[in-house]
Formats: sequence, C-alpha cells, structure tokens
Amino acid sequence: MDPLFIGVAAIVVMIALIIWGIPIAFSLAIVGIAGNVLLLGPAQAATQLQLIAWETGTNFLLIAIPLFIFMGQLTYHTGLATDLYEVVYKWLGRMPGGVAVTATVSSAGFGAVTGSSVTTIATMGSMVMPEMKRYGYDPRLASGSVASAGALAILIPPSIPMVVYGVWTETSIARLFIAGIIPGIIMAGLFAAYIVARCALTPDMGPRGPGFTWAEKWKSLVKLLPVILIFFSVLGGIYGGIVTPTEASAVGCAAVALVALAMRRLTLENVMKALNQAANISGVLFFVVIGGIFISRFLVLTGLTPGAVGLIIDLDLGTYGVIAMLVLLYLVLGTFLETFGLLVLTLPFVMPVFVDLGIDKVWVGIFLVLMIEMALITPPVGLNVFVMHKVAPDIGLPTIFRGSIPFVLITLGAVALFTLLPDLVLWLPRQMN
Repeated sequence: MDPLFIGVAAIVVMIALIIWGIPIAFSLAIVGIAGNVLLLGPAQAATQLQLIAWETGTNFLLIAIPLFIFMGQLTYHTGLATDLYEVVYKWLGRMPGGVAVTATVSSAGFGAVTGSSVTTIATMGSMVMPEMKRYGYDPRLASGSVASAGALAILIPPSIPMVVYGVWTETSIARLFIAGIIPGIIMAGLFAAYIVARCALTPDMGPRGPGFTWAEKWKSLVKLLPVILIFFSVLGGIYGGIVTPTEASAVGCAAVALVALAMRRLTLENVMKALNQAANISGVLFFVVIGGIFISRFLVLTGLTPGAVGLIIDLDLGTYGVIAMLVLLYLVLGTFLETFGLLVLTLPFVMPVFVDLGIDKVWVGIFLVLMIEMALITPPVGLNVFVMHKVAPDIGLPTIFRGSIPFVLITLGAVALFTLLPDLVLWLPRQMN
C-alpha cells in the first residue's frame, strides 16, 4: 500500500475520531500506533513507542510543565488572585465597563503566575460574573470579555504551550517567555480599549463601577507585592540568565509557597488540592505530547509531511501570503481542535515552511500562541467558552460565542500588527544577548 495514501487516510481517521468525541490524546495514539505498525511492523513500532514515552517523560525541559501547573494551582487555591482583582478594581473599576476591564487586566496579571487559561477563567469568572450581573452588564460583553481575557494567560509567561513548542522545535524557552511580554501587554491593552470604547458609546452595555479615593487606591497596591514578587522570581531569573526555565518553574513554586505561608494561607488542604489537579492536568498533557510525537514521526515516514511542505513552498506566496494562508488554516482547525491538538498536528507541517522563509522561530512561537488563543474562543469547540458556561450556566453558549467575536477580530488585527512590526515580538528577547 502506498505510504502517502496511508498518511492521508490516517489524517482523515484522526479528525473523524476527534469529531466523534474521542479525547485528542487517544486519537493521536490510536492513529499513530496503527500507522507505525503498518509501515514498520509490530516489533519496531512497539520499540518506537517505548523510546518516545521514555524520552518524553525524562526530558528535563518538560519537567517545567507540571511545575508551572502546580504553581498556578497553588496560586489559585491560596487566594492570591482575589487580592490582584481587588487592587485592579479599585484603580480601573470607575471606567466605562470597569468590571470587564478589571477582568481583562486581572486575567493578564493572573496569567503571569499561572500560565493556564482554564484556571484563569474559572478564577476570574467566579469573581467578576456576580459583580457584572449586579451592575446589569450585557451578557455578551460580560461572558465574552472574560472568556477572551482568559486566553491571555497562555501568551504572558510562563506559558505551557510555549514550553511544548520550545521543546519540539528546539527553540529557547527563555526567549519565548520574554518574547510574550510585550505582545501580552498589547493584547490586554487592545481588549481593554475595546471594552471602554464600546461601553462609552453604549453605557447600558457596561456601566461604571463605584469610585475610590486616592488614599484607598495607593493603600491597595500593597496587595500587589506578592504577585509582583512571584512574577519577577520567575521571569527575572530567566531574563538575567540566573536560572533556566525549568529551574525557574521550581523557583516559582517555592515563591508562591513562601508568599502564601507568610500570609498564613498555606494549608495542607490547599497543597493537596493543587498537587492533585496539577497531576491530573500534567498526565493528560504528557499523553498528548507522546501521541503527537509518535504520529509526527509516522507522517514523516509516509512522505506526507515533506510533500505538504513542498507544496506550500512551491506556491511561492511570499511571507505575508503564507502567514495569511496559515491564519485561515488555523481558523478552520480551531473549530474542532483544542490547544495541544493544534500544536502537535500542525507543527510538523508549518515549521519547515517558516524556516524556509527565514522567519525567526521565536516569532513563530508567539504567532502560534495567538492562533491557539483564537481557537480557545472559536465555535464549536472553544474550550474557554465551555469553561465560561460552567462558571455562568445561565448564559447560553451561543451568547458567549457571539460575545467573543470582537475579541477574535482584535486578535487577528494584532497578528497583522506583529507581522508588519516583528520587532514588537523580537526586541525584548534580543536584549537577552
């Protein structure tokens, strides 16, 4: 049987399994194992699977994934997010759409110590949705802003998708983390600016919150110190070349624990909850990574990967044309694939194309994270939207998806901006030299 035909059939079967509802990790594993058995035989396929599982589980760089997840879970369970929200609310709550703006900025800040979109939405959504309902916010704006702001957590370091991307493409994770700072700030600013403009033009969409005195505002800043300390313990060490990203993940866990202990919020119950959730999430992610590596090697053997890459290059669309085509591709794939499914399925195809065009791999990493952000709020699979619906079950999924559309368009605009001005992404990591 023609290997290329096997590769195409495998992709079709895998997409069918995912649409059918089979978890992405199992879909990748089933197709990858079956394909390798057909091409290599059972014995060699079994050996390959054992080696990939061992190499992935013992990869020093990937150790950062469970540690960063644990850091985020511990931050959530010790209530540091509540302090962050209260500070931002006192400074920005008086603006048009103040609660939604607060949710956006707080999500960006919380993402800097969690790296998890789901955790950010669950945390911020539970705090801001009752407040928005009390002030009569439009359900579309309220739910859409929180669901979209949660996606910022994977752009602002530390970011789990950046770790996976860095390992797979042999790109410096430290440079990826630093590269996400300026785009993350710009994205948070664009989201907040849209909310303010929309609510200023239509006040009923999101009224202003209560005002606070300057004394109350300045006094509240004390509560920001723990979050700032945790952020700089991670990013400061990486930027200064003091620690590697993996070491920084351990430092971050220690920083959260020490801060929570000093604030008398660290309990055995909190630690056990954080450990349990971190273990569950990490286990799923490692299965996805192992399955993704296995199927990627299989597709290379079939000739499908080099064939598809050659076809894209032969189109001779130029840099902007290829990026535009890939944006459309990710918009389509984002309708039925989640975060890591997008990464593991597309990296083998798109990375050689970017390399051929001479585009910096750090920039590509940020581009892919932005594509994942869109997928998180794109119907019908958008994970963030489902988490938002779980937080606010009285708001229907169609309403949340409609509320997310303006933020998808803003993200597309940001991609265009970073494409035309790549130094917005690359300037800060270049200073690390």
